[in-house]
Amino acid sequence: MTRPVNPWAALSALCLGFFMILLDTTIVMIAIPAMLRGLGAGLNAVVWVSSVYLLTYAVPMLFTSRLGDRFGPKRVFVAGLVVFTAASLWCGLSGNVEMLIAARAVQGLGAALMTPQTLAFIGHLFPPAKRGGAMGVWGAVAGVASIMGPLLGGVLVDHLGWEWIFYVNVPIGVVTLVMTLLLVPDWQPKHAHSFDLLGIFLSAAGLFCIVFGIQNGQQYHWGTIAGGITVFEMIGAGVVLLVAFVLWQRHNRKEPLIPLRVFGNRNFSAGAATGTALQFGLVGMFVPITIYIQSVAGLSPTMAGLLTAPMSLLSGVAAPLAGRLSDRMSAKYLMMGGLTAMAAGLGVLAWQAQPDTNPWALVPGLCVTGLGMGFIFAPMSNATMSGVERQLAGAASGIYNTARQVGGVLGSAAMGVLLQAQIAGALSSEAEKASSALPPEFRQQFVEGFAGASANEFGASTAPALPPGVPAEVAARIGSVANEVVHNGLTDAAKSSLLLPIGVLLLGVVAAATMKRGTASGHAPQQAPTPTTEPATVS
Repeated sequence: MTRPVNPWAALSALCLGFFMILLDTTIVMIAIPAMLRGLGAGLNAVVWVSSVYLLTYAVPMLFTSRLGDRFGPKRVFVAGLVVFTAASLWCGLSGNVEMLIAARAVQGLGAALMTPQTLAFIGHLFPPAKRGGAMGVWGAVAGVASIMGPLLGGVLVDHLGWEWIFYVNVPIGVVTLVMTLLLVPDWQPKHAHSFDLLGIFLSAAGLFCIVFGIQNGQQYHWGTIAGGITVFEMIGAGVVLLVAFVLWQRHNRKEPLIPLRVFGNRNFSAGAATGTALQFGLVGMFVPITIYIQSVAGLSPTMAGLLTAPMSLLSGVAAPLAGRLSDRMSAKYLMMGGLTAMAAGLGVLAWQAQPDTNPWALVPGLCVTGLGMGFIFAPMSNATMSGVERQLAGAASGIYNTARQVGGVLGSAAMGVLLQAQIAGALSSEAEKASSALPPEFRQQFVEGFAGASANEFGASTAPALPPGVPAEVAARIGSVANEVVHNGLTDAAKSSLLLPIGVLLLGVVAAATMKRGTASGHAPQQAPTPTTEPATVS
């Protein structure tokens, strides 16, 4: 006995789970200072709380997308949802940082099981002519969740404690589970895949080595990790493994993990490249913006989240509109316009940011960035996936999501490295200039103190220690000048570092420009949609 399925109701359940996943990619960042205090752990260990989630989320994606093809997307989504929700409870209950890292690794695996199934289901539930609207909702969820993390995280940390950024997932997960069981059809693609075990190993090991090397390069000062193995050797090993993976995929005549013919679709290849650039810019831009807003402008986590709320709102409002427009006009132009707007908004922020800038004056630039973001996700996902052969949908979804997540990992790592280098240089330069305002006998020590200063991911710098016996008025003057140096240095570093995500977003514009002209659903521009498919059913 079958009953009709409401595709929008099914989509709501899938999107709620997807929202929870993406929220956890950003919400932890704002809670790290509180976790440092609450767990009594070192900074590097707590940073792993974020890194391990990204690693276990991105690395298994190619494999988990094929599980949906074989066992059914709903069943794999439900399994991932249970793992993610249980791991979230484990995260909140963790009494030490080692346990928290382990729980976050399991949580990332649950997210990797869930994510590819959402896109695969959209292709099944909606006909091509109506897929733009569905992708618009999906894009709105992606855009809002990526921005909502700092806001919700700030409120929870300020009022309930860092544990609640994980506890909040438990009721959401339970509701999502009930909705999924009731509303989502048990669609069975019935593709009896034989799993490419060698391909799984090569791709997972290669991505792990590259991401591990980049994420932890600064920790090991770009030198030896262990046993004589250096950071660059680790990254190089990852590259070699991925090259071996591609060669194996070409020669595997049975059933490769990545059917390379999917890249023969120009829109898919360009869309995957664009998604990588977008996620690099999206994740990377938050690092300097967060440092500037909290460490220079002095906003609390909650107020910093409120400052970015208009960006989230505009992104969410624009995404459904962009999804509908992608059925009626060329998706490539929507994507190019959105990426350009994001880059322009970040450019405005970099131009406006000064040590004494009123942080609320940044809202227009943030709004332009959010508006651009809202016009990218739905057209990009729709145009990327719509031309893929139906039997390749699961694998293509995994490739696309993996590309995006790896872009985010690389963006976070690259921005962290760049910011630390920029901060060190900016603090030394500012200290040299500001020392002229101090008594001559203290100038050299002041400058030397900042020459060795370091800054963590949140911009907390190490000011020079005062020598014993310094008069109170001189100490106050040195403290005032040091504070000025820190604010000027962090501002200069944040401004210059924003040029990297701006540049990568513009590379995304170039990638989007290579797409074929046409609507995301495959119609020529201005052509009226003609949906003629049977409604989905559920057993």
